[in-house]
Amino acid sequence: GTHLSGLRSALTRTVNAYVASSGLGKNLKEKLSGEDIREGLVAIVSVKVRDPKFSSQTKEKLVSSEVRGWVESTVGDQLSAFLEENPRDAKRIVEKVVEAARAREAARKARELTRRKGALDSSNLPGKLADCSERDPALAELFLVEGDSAGGSAKQGRDRRFQAVLPLKGKILNVERARLDKMLSSEEIRTLIQALGTGIGNEDFDADRLRYHKLIIMCDADVDGSHIRTLILTFFYRQMKELIDRGHLFIAQPPLYKVTEGRRSSYLKDDEEYHDYLVERIRRSWQVALPNGDVDDPTVFEGDRLRVLLDRLASFRRSLESLSARGIPRDALRAAIAGGIRDRDSLADRERVELTAQVIEASGFHDVAVEDGRDGLQSIRFRSRRDGVDRHVTIDEALVTGADFRALTANEQALEAWRSPSIRLRRVNGSATTDDVEAESVDEALDSLFEAAKKGLSIQRYKGLGEMNPSQLWETTMDPERRRMLLVEIDDDRYDETDGIFTTLMGEKVEPRREFIEKNALNATNLDI
Repeated sequence: GTHLSGLRSALTRTVNAYVASSGLGKNLKEKLSGEDIREGLVAIVSVKVRDPKFSSQTKEKLVSSEVRGWVESTVGDQLSAFLEENPRDAKRIVEKVVEAARAREAARKARELTRRKGALDSSNLPGKLADCSERDPALAELFLVEGDSAGGSAKQGRDRRFQAVLPLKGKILNVERARLDKMLSSEEIRTLIQALGTGIGNEDFDADRLRYHKLIIMCDADVDGSHIRTLILTFFYRQMKELIDRGHLFIAQPPLYKVTEGRRSSYLKDDEEYHDYLVERIRRSWQVALPNGDVDDPTVFEGDRLRVLLDRLASFRRSLESLSARGIPRDALRAAIAGGIRDRDSLADRERVELTAQVIEASGFHDVAVEDGRDGLQSIRFRSRRDGVDRHVTIDEALVTGADFRALTANEQALEAWRSPSIRLRRVNGSATTDDVEAESVDEALDSLFEAAKKGLSIQRYKGLGEMNPSQLWETTMDPERRRMLLVEIDDDRYDETDGIFTTLMGEKVEPRREFIEKNALNATNLDI
């Protein structure tokens, strides 16, 4: 009735006036409505009126006109005084009202995105989307492609009957840190929601309206591509997790290499497959002899045994390079391992640590010192000169328990080769062999073998999807008969862990992310910093 109308009017007028005068709403694009101000509000209005007038016999609605003015003026005066006298509480109230306004506007935008004739209607689809002619969602696919250039090749190379392509420009918004209204102000996010047809938000999302039952993320095989893929995964995990649960989300596996020998071409997915390809060529054409303490009777590796040895040596070298890139000199690592430092327990053996320090000093390093640490563990600190710059290096618990150092010390066969004064290489041509080639180190041996394996090959490394022409993209990444894809799944037992990782790595708080990186950096391989 009129008492309620007076309350509503007073709330709307007073709060809007306070927002305008205090400057709290200067960054607010949306206009505050009465609904925003009243959201979540509980009020008891007690009015004593002589001879009240009601709209009907049931007295459901008060219609005494004078009551509205009384309530409006009283509530307005008292609420204005309260807001002026309690600025901290007033600010919290205004912040809640502003949040309600933004949520209302975001919901409106979400409804507009999905207001269409039907799930398979194309009249309201975004212009960037190259849609397919298939109208059965179960048979339709949507490729979410990184960049306009790759999107152009994908549009030309696809099968238009059932494959749609949506190019995404740049790195999309990180929805982990964004409110719904900010998210819907992003053109790329709006375009994606519109193309999917499911709507968004608790009230408007409906997985049954999905227009394509295969959603395929297709990004470059580089750091930027990984970042964009992570942002897209964050969007689906936070806003449309049901699509992941239903098995609709996939990650394309485009090749990184094209290797041509004569008229025959092979596409290789990544560096690992490329390495395996070259190792297979070495396996067929070479023998490797390691002295193993007896130069006159070396151990000869060929065939499958050679392949295993090469894999171990290559893994060993990657770990060496990773540690070296972090400022640990190779000679110091060689000295540490020669001194017997293999694991965490080694650092608890004072005699062994001091012996290792002597070996490091004999290797040409300066200011070598053994320092006591926690839990009875020692560390070795020394000075190394590299590129004309002095650096202080420490061999401690963090180093020896890291993934790279563990990989070094666990690989006995590679360690033996590393310590060998020379490695003998022999080319095999059918039943005949050529003269031996002497390599003075593991690095020299691997370089010689892999360079020999590359002879006669034309090797193309794709920097991005845009470097492939449409037919290559179809052949390697889009053809259902030949492509490889990863299905995105979340283990039922690891939902909490998954949620926590998204929050830590993609959220606003820097400290948990720093702690995560510091804790796990040494356990990661191929870490990009």
